[in-house]
Amino acid sequence: MATKTTQTLSLPFKTRFQVSVLSFVTDIVRRNNGTINRRIINLLDRRVPPNPTPYNSVSTHNVVFDPSNNLWFRLFVPHHTDAVASLPVIVFFHGGGFSLLSAASNVYDAVCRRFARKLNAVVCSVEYRLSPEHKLPCQYDDGFAVLKFLDNPQNLRDIPHWPENADVSTVFIAGDSAGGNLAHHLTVNYAKSSSSFNLLKVAGLINIQPYFGGKERVDSEVELEGMPVVSMERTEWLWKAFLPEGQDCDHWAVNVSGPNAVDISGLKLPPILLFVGGFDPLKDWQKRYYEWLRRNGKDVKLVEYSTAIHAFYVFPELPQANLLFAEIKEFIIKKQNSTVR
Repeated sequence: MATKTTQTLSLPFKTRFQVSVLSFVTDIVRRNNGTINRRIINLLDRRVPPNPTPYNSVSTHNVVFDPSNNLWFRLFVPHHTDAVASLPVIVFFHGGGFSLLSAASNVYDAVCRRFARKLNAVVCSVEYRLSPEHKLPCQYDDGFAVLKFLDNPQNLRDIPHWPENADVSTVFIAGDSAGGNLAHHLTVNYAKSSSSFNLLKVAGLINIQPYFGGKERVDSEVELEGMPVVSMERTEWLWKAFLPEGQDCDHWAVNVSGPNAVDISGLKLPPILLFVGGFDPLKDWQKRYYEWLRRNGKDVKLVEYSTAIHAFYVFPELPQANLLFAEIKEFIIKKQNSTVR
């Protein structure tokens, strides 16, 4: 059952301005015919190049993993970690409703830099194909291709900046919003085929406000309509752009715990850390996901910030952002310690 939000949303002026711009851009680039104006989005989505010179103790480099589709990931390498025996690897997938943004977008470059610095981890932020030009299952296929690329020791040797102490036997799959949806399905796909991997092992799933939905309207979608970033009109458009022709939002990729859900009862999923925001219209879908994982006997921890909006953690001025990084750090350290024992 949904928990009604009784608190009042209060955001700093800087955050309110940024989410207003994000909402404006999301609305003006979507066309009525189901396509996206890429020319406008490329002008308005500020993208930054990789920076091999350490900035805030982190250097960045682009690594091509699928030349045929011109796909790459941005590698974030923390410095001053030579004395560390092994560094965990975070494979990260950005949000944007499967249609917008990039691993090179300034907001995600900054977020992944903080991941690398604060968590003392190597981060691979993945540039995957976008809808509506590329529909399901392209995005899931791209995620799996990244894991297969990292599983190949020759590929790692060919990356000039790959740290010797980066440990692909301790990989955490992470994502926010649409990236969280992708991260969940990739983790399931990995569990189904883990025997085909030689070196790479997924140690955990870090899922930040995943983009899930369904045909019905849940309480939070109705009560929180008008909140920043997420609206029902936007999500309906984005789901239609993502799904194959003729499919609805009870598709297994969207309504992950619904009537067409993938059977995960017999799968060995890694521990899962799930973040939910009290002012996120998608929170009831995320809580259904949590309960579904529990019913299937999975190790999942739910962290809810009652005053957090969708995508709160990309705004470092918000107090919940630091709480999230601290929670993830504890999750990673706990998993590393249990592995050592």
